[in-house]
Amino acid sequence: MSLLALAVDIAAAARQAGGRALMVGGCVRDRQLGLPAKDLDMEVYGLSAEVVQNLGQKFGHTNLVGQQFAVLHVSTERGVAELSLPRSESKTGPGHRGFEVTADPCMEFKDACRRRDFTVNAMLEDPLTGELMDPFDGLADLRRGLLRHVSSAFAEDPLRVLRAARFAARFDWRIHPQTSALCRTLDLSELPRERVAGEWQYILAAPYPGTGLLALELCGALRFFPELLALRGVPQDPVWHPEGDVLQHTAYCLNAAVARRTEMVHPWIEMLAVLCHDLGKANHTNFERGRWRCPNHDCEGEWPTRSLLERLNGQKDVVAPVVALVKEHLRPSQLFFARDQVSDAAIRRLAQRVDLAALCRVAWADAAGRREEIPLPWQPEVWLLDRAENIGVREQGPVNYLRGADLLERGWSRGRAVGEVLARAFDLQLDGVLADREAALQWLDQQHP
Repeated sequence: MSLLALAVDIAAAARQAGGRALMVGGCVRDRQLGLPAKDLDMEVYGLSAEVVQNLGQKFGHTNLVGQQFAVLHVSTERGVAELSLPRSESKTGPGHRGFEVTADPCMEFKDACRRRDFTVNAMLEDPLTGELMDPFDGLADLRRGLLRHVSSAFAEDPLRVLRAARFAARFDWRIHPQTSALCRTLDLSELPRERVAGEWQYILAAPYPGTGLLALELCGALRFFPELLALRGVPQDPVWHPEGDVLQHTAYCLNAAVARRTEMVHPWIEMLAVLCHDLGKANHTNFERGRWRCPNHDCEGEWPTRSLLERLNGQKDVVAPVVALVKEHLRPSQLFFARDQVSDAAIRRLAQRVDLAALCRVAWADAAGRREEIPLPWQPEVWLLDRAENIGVREQGPVNYLRGADLLERGWSRGRAVGEVLARAFDLQLDGVLADREAALQWLDQQHP
């Protein structure tokens, strides 16, 4: 209610100054959906940029983002409002920033709304009267759960393709056929990698990320992510995967993973791992002995995963843990089915390579991506984490009992031999031969520089 109250106060001040301030875009859409407003965007009609700036200063700290067209961020105790003049945009260059913007305080409401992306975002509301202005029938589309572009100007910004997938992932909405056809003509390669990664973060953090993935396919955007496009049409054994091809399976896995997202310490990493977990199937699926098989697809998924992540951000602190989860995503089930033969050493080595709790969540999402309910607690996960708890590696992978300083104190010279001895000691530790640091130091005393 605080943002709405702020909107009322700003609108009242604008009216007193001889203008009209209207809520626009997402805050209007969300109010019609009965959702609390996260943002407050207002367009101010009938007032100059200077007057709008002075008006904003009455409510809090202001930051003028766009001098030319007066986009003003106003920070108050009740939240942040964005005030702007109605404006038109014309394409002048590639990407989502190549626009010439012209502000016009006297512009008609409908003309100002033409620059918006979807009809559901092209509605205005007067906070003083509650009047809804809906020049492009956005309310009807909202009730149908339909994303439809406002005008041909939609095609001037390729970022809107990713925004379509973001809204599909957030609300489980459909995309109008004419809009998806228009999206297929746009070139996402014009966009900076950071913006692409940002939209993917929104998609994977939404309630229906799998719907967002399939929306990207519908809009032709997966051609810019060939590692994902390659999953379409890759067959699976219908006994194990009645849901369809690998892309469909991945979408189901993403939607299933949402049920456990609150448990995730690093949701971006784990959701990326679910997105990438079967990339290895694209080039390693064959029909053998009467069924579709994809041996070693877990390990073979490493390089397409690295390639896809390089398109998104390429950050080492993201790539390494995602790759580890992809390469190991079959282990919880495999180890559980062979649990009578699994040694503690195998569990220790797995914990060294990957976060076990995150791995179990990714593996569970894989199992749940078959249009069937996989109950929690999941037996392979319970068994694996219990075994890991018993040997002290559930929360953190094993750390070498020995340090380089231990060897230097005993007369070893810096160099390759120190690393080799540390590696040999760590292997013995993982095998359970060296039970603690004291045992490791005793073993070290028996070695010779």
